[in-house]
Parts: sequence; C-alpha cells; structure tokens
Amino acid sequence: MERVEKFLKEAGTYYLATVDGDQPRVRPFGTVNNFEGKLYIQTGKSKDVSKQLHANPKAEICAFKDGDWIRIACELVEDDRREARASMLDAYPQLRGMYSEDDGNTEVLYMKDATATISSFTKAPEVIKF
Repeated sequence: MERVEKFLKEAGTYYLATVDGDQPRVRPFGTVNNFEGKLYIQTGKSKDVSKQLHANPKAEICAFKDGDWIRIACELVEDDRREARASMLDAYPQLRGMYSEDDGNTEVLYMKDATATISSFTKAPEVIKF
C-alpha cells in the first residue's frame, strides 16, 4: 500500500473514474492520505462525484509518471469521522480555504478491496492488493 501512496503522491494528479447510470465519469484528483493504515481520498459531498460513489462505490483510479502508470480498482467507502477528515486536511492544508472538518461538506473515502497494478512498456506489471 505504501508503494501505491508514494506513486500517487509523486504523480501529483490522478484520475478517478466513477459510474453515473450507464455513463463513465472521469475527473482529476490530487489528494491521497494514509490514515490508520488505509488510503483515503477527499471530495465535497455537494459534488456529483460524491453522489455517484454513494450510488455505486466501485471506482478506478489511474495515474502516470516517469513512463509508468498505475490503475487501482477499488470500492471507495465514506469515513464520516471528524478525525479522518482532519487528518486529510492536515495533510493538505491548502484545502482549508475551501473545506473544514466541520463544514458538513468535506468527505473522505478510503479504498476497500483494492487491487493496484503498476505497468510500463518495459517491465512486467506489479500487482498490489490491499
């Protein structure tokens, strides 16, 4: 899991795919935080991505860096504890201009039953389950 976190942080931007009815939706994200041994992402409850994940928690994440790419298939599960939200915002203090632990909008979700595959054109894929 640490390898996955490091890859996403070094990539800076990753792309999160969700399902909206029968239509895939993809958008850029940049938050990833290890809290209590789980990898979390952050969004706002008012956003469509949140609504889509609550309707269907299956998601994929993809990022590219230095000729390698990662794909993570997982379920994203909301953790509604204040401590989880605070940990994310402490890791990304620049978000505090838009979000707060107590604003009723900040949402953190952790990756459950995740399978990450790191691939490139020059070496065999590396599969990490967490």
